[in-house]
Amino acid sequence: MWYRARRFHLSAVLVASVVLAPLAARADAIDQLYEKAKAEGALTIYTGSGPSAARAGADAFEKRFPGIKVEAHGGFSNVLDLDIDQQIKDKKITADYVQFQTIADYARWDKQGVLLHYKADGFDQVLPSMKAKNGAWAAVNAIPLFYGYNPDKVLAADAPLSALDFLKAQFRGKMVTAYPTDDDATLYDFYLITQRYGWGYMKKYMANQPYFIQGHRDVALQVKKGEHPLSFDMTNGSQTNGQTPDGGNVRIALPTTDKVPVFFTAGGILKNAPHPNAAKLYLTWMLSKEQQSRFPALYSPRKDMPAPTGLPPLTSAQFANDYRDFLGDGTRPAARRKRFEALTGGFVNKATEF
Repeated sequence: MWYRARRFHLSAVLVASVVLAPLAARADAIDQLYEKAKAEGALTIYTGSGPSAARAGADAFEKRFPGIKVEAHGGFSNVLDLDIDQQIKDKKITADYVQFQTIADYARWDKQGVLLHYKADGFDQVLPSMKAKNGAWAAVNAIPLFYGYNPDKVLAADAPLSALDFLKAQFRGKMVTAYPTDDDATLYDFYLITQRYGWGYMKKYMANQPYFIQGHRDVALQVKKGEHPLSFDMTNGSQTNGQTPDGGNVRIALPTTDKVPVFFTAGGILKNAPHPNAAKLYLTWMLSKEQQSRFPALYSPRKDMPAPTGLPPLTSAQFANDYRDFLGDGTRPAARRKRFEALTGGFVNKATEF
């Protein structure tokens, strides 16, 4: 409006400068960050997405920002976080950027004062339940856990509509999930079910002979190949509605009565990182609309990005978005894991490659 009224020009400029000043202080322009990052010339990332995905992300970053060599460590979040703990203990930080689903780690590390508080460009668009207010970390993705089934093995008419349907005798021995004792996201999934249906549900579920495996990638592979063609623990990023490139057929579905749990992996920067500007650039790039829009079949933690075609927005009442608060500082989930372990047993396939 101040463009139309000259007398408001000066006051509007002053107001704008006041409003935008905090943004300028917290979010560096990506071109400026790139110049600083190039001077550092390197970046070390740790990500729970697995070795191949970690390398793919590193390659894409190197292509987008030439002159910065990325060393990528990929694996399970609850294994790599032990490496970060050791670096902190030894006071020899080699990691710059960490991206894990073990959100309780970030609360613990921030309490120790080892995380850099940095609000990258786009931080203000991340859903409030998916970031730390102080900028210690922010979600760089959002991953609902849908129902999934192989239509070559399970008829669409028989596909479960609620968690209670997984108790049916016809599905005995056909179900697969990650271990709730090992995977925080699956623990959240099972927790929501037991909150709704009580702990008696678990005894009935276990009586129906479910199969457990480590990691959601392998859950999807089990369903795709038809070895265990049914799950309430499927990520929509690991399958498509139809024939998949690696073989197998799979469908995803939303329950009609139960909430769909949503988890995420968060990006954070170590305070004493050897390459802090490269880490800031990586986080800024991960949160950018440019990068978030590269995967239209996936959800974004940004509220200004659309949901995948045909699926409801994350703000829908169909979703449970309390993953951060559920994990808290890690003390409550630890007790819950023990309770589930008494029923499911400890996980045994730690060596699963992905």
